[in-house]
Amino acid sequence: MQFTLSDEHRLIQETARRIAKEKIAPRAAEIDETQEYPHDIFAAFRDAGFTGLTIPQQYGGSGAGMLPLALAVEEAAKYCCASGLMLLLSALPSQPVMIGGDERQKQWIGSGIASGETKGAFCLTEPNVGSDASNLETRAVRDGDGYVLNGEKMYISGGTVADYVVAFARTDGTPGPKGISAFIVPADTPGFRVAGQDRKMGVRGVPTADIVFEDCRVPKANLVGGAEGHGFTHAMLTLNSCRPVVGARGLGLAEGAMTYALEFARERKAFGKPLVDLQAIQFMFADMAIQIEASRMLVYQGAWRVDQGHYKREDAAYLSIAKAHATETAVKVSSDALQVLGAQGYMMDHPLERHYRDARQLMIVEGTSQIQRVVIARSLIERELVYP
Repeated sequence: MQFTLSDEHRLIQETARRIAKEKIAPRAAEIDETQEYPHDIFAAFRDAGFTGLTIPQQYGGSGAGMLPLALAVEEAAKYCCASGLMLLLSALPSQPVMIGGDERQKQWIGSGIASGETKGAFCLTEPNVGSDASNLETRAVRDGDGYVLNGEKMYISGGTVADYVVAFARTDGTPGPKGISAFIVPADTPGFRVAGQDRKMGVRGVPTADIVFEDCRVPKANLVGGAEGHGFTHAMLTLNSCRPVVGARGLGLAEGAMTYALEFARERKAFGKPLVDLQAIQFMFADMAIQIEASRMLVYQGAWRVDQGHYKREDAAYLSIAKAHATETAVKVSSDALQVLGAQGYMMDHPLERHYRDARQLMIVEGTSQIQRVVIARSLIERELVYP
């Protein structure tokens, strides 16, 4: 088995590391405090070609894949988990179109995302529907040569800055997933409205929003793939394919938190010696390293699987394992790193309280840890995940 990154992968990783150190690290605390979308950091990602990593070359991107995106997200998240999310949002709203769209739609969405001229948002969650996405309530009614959408979406990452959204809506009376379709909705469409911005515990540099569709009319050409009833499949395949990259946010955050605490422990003295010389503290760092390295292997393997085309239902357990382990590692490591600093870790003078707040989001977004366990258990029971 080959675990060595290619020269292309290393170049992307090194470029992302430089951007993270030079652009993101000095701004991370300010981004959190002001809760403002960092357009300058988005521009740095755009100029490096990172917004087109998962867009195929024929649609304007580099086609590098999910593993390179995960590497870049990991580096950004070491300092600012919101910046990692901003980069992830180059893939999440474009994936439904890259997976199920027609050629015109792929060219339209792909070229805009890859060039950085447009930003997107993925509109699935609703006030009454979170993990149970197959029972969403937003409606899309056929009317002449188009569809009229009515409904409300919530917790939409990047919703206030999006130029378009991919919205999932029910197109017939059939309950469950078969009645769901996906639509490309430009943000300037009459009837599209950002109804509010959420006040969040963490990851505050990328806003989440409530989005309302009120008699919002889109042409039939904006129905993803041109056929009704495939939206739920597009949504699930998108979430599957992006889960290792969510894991990369957790991996990077955990690395950043541990590194900061380790440097602090080298300098801080207690009981007449540096903290790092105390066995109790050493064991905490050892446990952090164990979890981080396990997460790295799972995240990289998961992203590699996606790049090989393995992100369908039968592959989902591997991707859920990567997401669950890495995001839970982020919570545990950021908590332990904060503990190493003691009272200082609780203060806003240090980044660990921010890492801790940011980490807590990761076990919820794009499928909670509990949903990941449902996927993993189902795969074991149905013999898709087999241990001979």
